[in-house]
Amino acid sequence: MIDYNQILNIPPYSYRKKEKEDFLTAILGELTKHHYQKSPLYKRMMDTLNFNPEAVIKSYQNIPFLPVSLFKELDLKSINDDEIFKTMTSSGTTGQAVSKIYLDKETASHQQKTLVKIVSNFTGSSRMPMLIIDCSSVIKNRAMFSARGAGILGFSIFGANKTYALDDDMNLNLEVIEAFLEKHQGKPIFVFGFTFMIWQHFYKELKKQNIRIDLSQGILIHGGGWKKLKNEAVSPQAFKECLNDVCGITKVHDYYGMVEQTGCIYMECEEGHLHASIFSDIITRRPIDFTPCDIGETGIIEVVSILPKSYPGHILLTEDEGVILGEDDCPCGRLGKYFGIHGRLKNAEIRGCSDTYESQK
Repeated sequence: MIDYNQILNIPPYSYRKKEKEDFLTAILGELTKHHYQKSPLYKRMMDTLNFNPEAVIKSYQNIPFLPVSLFKELDLKSINDDEIFKTMTSSGTTGQAVSKIYLDKETASHQQKTLVKIVSNFTGSSRMPMLIIDCSSVIKNRAMFSARGAGILGFSIFGANKTYALDDDMNLNLEVIEAFLEKHQGKPIFVFGFTFMIWQHFYKELKKQNIRIDLSQGILIHGGGWKKLKNEAVSPQAFKECLNDVCGITKVHDYYGMVEQTGCIYMECEEGHLHASIFSDIITRRPIDFTPCDIGETGIIEVVSILPKSYPGHILLTEDEGVILGEDDCPCGRLGKYFGIHGRLKNAEIRGCSDTYESQK
């Protein structure tokens, strides 16, 4: 296995197509062999597909994917039970199965370090005062602690003097927000939250009360919950414009990610495109035969990540549709594939940090 600390020294958007393909094929090939040897369930699935990880793998695109839904049905892990350091679960409504992701200390550490490398490319390396558009009970209440709580904890590494903008009844706590902004006046501020909750409990409340606060020095990172905003006919551009109207914020970055591949998030650049870093990649596949789509052609999103070592989650077919917009030529200057998400596949289960929070209250 390649020393992961050496990989962390590589700038996250620095590999062009051929170099990245060779890099990912080598690592994902090794990971596939590792999981084949360590996970009996994974071995059985690969044997059923007549796939031999010991054979020469010409491209990571030829390694079989696992449907992401399998993590709701099976205990997929490549470690012994006594090596489990943490078990992550996806958000789910009452009675709905959740994904279970088993981490050892090494994988959990790599996830955190990778998240830092990716996000700091957009925020800079300094920690900033952090305003979280959520309530503090999401961290304290273990019943609510899943992808939503893990997201807040994960991104908290970029923040200092963490302050929650909502009370436990999901009401906007203006006194707390104003005190926070007064204390950090003129400083860069890191704002984090889940998309729908920012819209519902932050933007709408400020608009309703006709209050404008000053977050012009802020940088907002948000993700999840676009389905409900689409139901309200809110586009990503309208989301940014409306937030700017109530708080003057101009630096707004969406991200795409999932608990099954924590750490390897896809950040939205200044041009409005989601980007794959050197730690991950996406492939879009045609639903009729799962062959790779061309650039500009909508398909089912497959995500690959070099992080999952404690469980066979390195190559997954998601339940999302999207389109690869280009590779190595985004005007923002970052190399690699850049893409857009169209939404959940029809008839796929609705899941997500903020899509499901109401049922958890």
